[in-house]
Amino acid sequence: MSELTTHSVLHKRISTFVDWIKPESAKRDEIKQRSNKVREKIKDKAESDEYNLVVVSTPNAGSFTTRTGLRRHYRGDAEVEGLDVDLPFVIQDNQDGYALFSLLDIFYKIVDDCYPNVDKEKTKSSIKLKFPDKVNLDIVPMLEGDNIDEQILVRSSGEKIKTSVKRHVEFIKKRTETSNNEAGRVKFNECLRLFKWWRDTQANGSYTLGGDDSPPSFLINLLTAKAFDQLSVKKTYAETLAMWFGYLAHMVRNKEAILFNDYNSPSKDLTLWSVIDPVNPKNNVVKNWSSLKVDELASWLEKGRDNWNRIIRYDLEGEDSKSMDQLVELFGNSFKNHT
Repeated sequence: MSELTTHSVLHKRISTFVDWIKPESAKRDEIKQRSNKVREKIKDKAESDEYNLVVVSTPNAGSFTTRTGLRRHYRGDAEVEGLDVDLPFVIQDNQDGYALFSLLDIFYKIVDDCYPNVDKEKTKSSIKLKFPDKVNLDIVPMLEGDNIDEQILVRSSGEKIKTSVKRHVEFIKKRTETSNNEAGRVKFNECLRLFKWWRDTQANGSYTLGGDDSPPSFLINLLTAKAFDQLSVKKTYAETLAMWFGYLAHMVRNKEAILFNDYNSPSKDLTLWSVIDPVNPKNNVVKNWSSLKVDELASWLEKGRDNWNRIIRYDLEGEDSKSMDQLVELFGNSFKNHT
């Protein structure tokens, strides 16, 4: 690997792809303006006499804020991630627990009142507004926590999860800033984007980890953060990702706990596998995963590790077409079409 250079065809191809999968700058600006208008309109409706809620705050959140999101893309006939923007609404629970158990239903009505002609969908913890130009805004109602930086996420199942929007954003931004301070092209948030695109490609047609069962972006955030904390980044994307895939393949196959001490001193959960939320040590992100799902993710990572090793070997041997074939296995035909 030490012979790889930033002047190689391989590095240039990956760099070009990294630039392409980012949301376009002009689109980001337009979405930011739209998000602000949606935020203001829904807040006004929630606080109207009809609903009489108190909106404590509407913090910036998610991949749009941390600059780890993807451009909208398609996998068969299905839209995949892309320009999804999280819009949290932190609500004061001042009605004797009324909002606590019906928050999603209340907000569905509020969103429908504000945007009756826009497609919408209730998810486990949000109302997804689906605009005709394929931009989705996730309206995420939450209850205020014990202090200004804490919130309670209320899922449709009734599960309540203590969280912190601010700390989750800081968690990702801190690692991006650390890598930005290192010389070289390879950055943490760009590698995270590549992992998300890889995840979407592998999920295509997967029975165990496809569709709604695909590894969530939050899990991908934590896996890549752990790899970065342990291994940092190298001078080329290929070197970096080969190491990350190998490290994570070993961790997942052996069901080793993924823990962070940014805000707490977490411990392994007494379940099959532990990936502990850095903000809430009681939240094991994969507590409901079956052995089949864990093994499937391990197989994905092992296959990716082997792909990267072949990609690097072919690059060093000047076999550019063979290297490209392996990259397409990782990232789909989009890689070939946009490099």
